[in-house]
Amino acid sequence: MNPRRLTPSMSLLVAFEAAARHLSFTRAAAELSLTQSAVSRQVQALEELLEVPLFRREGRKIALTDTGAMYQREVGGALQRISSASLQAIAYRTGGGSLHLASLPTFAAKWLMPRMNSFYGAHPGILVHMHSRVKEFDLALAGMDAAIGVDDGVRPGLVSYPLIDEVVVPVISPALRKALPMKSPADISQHLLLLVAARPYVWKDWFVSQGLPVNRMRLGPQFELTSHLIQAVASGIGVGLLPAFLVEDELRNGVLETAFDLPLRTGAAYHLFIPPEKLSLRPIMAFRDWLLEQRDGSPRRAQDQPIPLTPA
Repeated sequence: MNPRRLTPSMSLLVAFEAAARHLSFTRAAAELSLTQSAVSRQVQALEELLEVPLFRREGRKIALTDTGAMYQREVGGALQRISSASLQAIAYRTGGGSLHLASLPTFAAKWLMPRMNSFYGAHPGILVHMHSRVKEFDLALAGMDAAIGVDDGVRPGLVSYPLIDEVVVPVISPALRKALPMKSPADISQHLLLLVAARPYVWKDWFVSQGLPVNRMRLGPQFELTSHLIQAVASGIGVGLLPAFLVEDELRNGVLETAFDLPLRTGAAYHLFIPPEKLSLRPIMAFRDWLLEQRDGSPRRAQDQPIPLTPA
């Protein structure tokens, strides 16, 4: 097969990606300032080039085939990287640059964003584009330059910089504490225990650390976002086990109280993850160095050395 057949023109790829994202030739055409028939012809030309159907035509509706869905993931990530590289090239012309950072949304809102003004003050020419991610994902396919997540810091193919050790504390709303007073840690069993879905065993670990019987736990609803868990606790639904530094404001203004001053170190930490090939890029290095300086003012300082790469 001629290798040139494996590199379709940009116009074909852009038309396919827009149609796949919208699942509509009409909406893709509106986005690209083309006619519906033009987008349809470009998609058909791509399918003929690849000799494989990418869409199923169902009357006036279209749906991706399994092959089309795979192709969309790959092409979408590639187009995002091309766009990001082009924007960075333009920014470098003026001595700046940019990066795409994926972060846990509550960490970004409660810890990172209040500090970003100092970054822009020190690096006015660099832009940090923020994206929210809750679960692990492929940075390259998503077009991300770096990510912030919480775990043991070992992710194959990425360099990891520890930021903040995760220390969780049980918190409760003042109204719920008043309605159901607690005299000892064992009394926490009378409340619904709320948690983040990604950390289903954290309450069990806390009960074990306090020598309490785990069969007394009354597990309540789970939440995908830590911010939703904070709101649920504040509304009096139950007791939450939350990272101490993420509820500082709520504890300070009285929206939440510590149920008991019995923190638990989970063994996990918030980390900055960077692909090794990105470490030589000026915006990435500037953000990494700034972030490692910022952590020194966080509740618990992590180690300075990055966690080395592990085999992919």
